[in-house]
Amino acid sequence: MSREKTVSKLFMCIGIIFVTCLLLSNLIAGKMWAVTENITLPAAVILFPLTYIIGDVFTEVYGFKKARTIIWLGFACSFFAVIIYLITIALPHPGYWENQEAYAAVMGTTPRVAVASFAGYLFGEFSNSIVLSKLKVATRGKNLWLRTILSTVVGEGLDSVIFITISFWGTMENSVVLKMILFQYLFKVAYEVIFTPLTYVVVKAVKKAEGVDTFDEGIKYNVLKG
Repeated sequence: MSREKTVSKLFMCIGIIFVTCLLLSNLIAGKMWAVTENITLPAAVILFPLTYIIGDVFTEVYGFKKARTIIWLGFACSFFAVIIYLITIALPHPGYWENQEAYAAVMGTTPRVAVASFAGYLFGEFSNSIVLSKLKVATRGKNLWLRTILSTVVGEGLDSVIFITISFWGTMENSVVLKMILFQYLFKVAYEVIFTPLTYVVVKAVKKAEGVDTFDEGIKYNVLKG
């Protein structure tokens, strides 16, 4: 087996954390958080931005190709989870069990929201990884803070616009939808900025432990393979 196709225990552990954060984010997204009287955000914003930070670590240390594997793994796990949620909701329940509606409300999702979630995730995560990868080559590995923040500005921007637009456009006033996009986007970018020092610590530790610092020079940014 070639070295290109092997992964370390640390890589697998970080991948598990990534997928766990993603699945939990999707599960808690139905809970709304009243930040102020005029600002409401899905509860997932407290955890979902962490997937972008972990994605930054993957791209920075292992390169785009390995990050691509994790992104698709996260998508596959999320899709599988949604299918299982829908199957369990559809299973006949005994008459004495009174929690069917509550269970369906928490675990269920509409096709529109599911499409919005998957589309936002794929466009956001891949754009984040590609931008960071290209900037790393362009800056010769310097200014990690600039690369992580700029990649987040692009990735979280696409994710916020795609997810909220597909989910809510036409169901409420356009001004409300635009406000939701703006506040969610600003929150996620601020999240990345605040956690930048921690990103530095984690990236440095992983690079040291793995003995790897990948520069994606001359690669093709094909999100499927290559």
